Amino acid sequence: MIDRIDVSARSSKIVKHNGVAYLCGQVGEGETIQEQTAECLRRVDELLERAGSDREHMLQAIIWLSDMSYFAEMNEVWNAWVPEGHAPARACGEAKLARDVLMVEIIVTAAIK
Repeated sequence: MIDRIDVSARSSKIVKHNGVAYLCGQVGEGETIQEQTAECLRRVDELLERAGSDREHMLQAIIWLSDMSYFAEMNEVWNAWVPEGHAPARACGEAKLARDVLMVEIIVTAAIK
């Protein structure tokens, strides 16, 4: 069974299937990469909770940066957020994001508790 949560014409915020929650990409507001990353992760936390999961159950994260020069500063926020011993498989790359002001987008897949 596939369960779709907050479905719009283009996407669902969460798709749950076979004990796995797939979250749509999250972006954040802010002037700095740190502010945007923190906001992204706050939104990921909200979606994980709605999906019946949490940070300790993350399986994979895909991070898109508008410029790889933000990598170290983004990682400072990311590293403080991920519970020790529960880091997901992760990829990080550079991409043109949906709006010019966006610096980071984070996509998470997690096991449901």
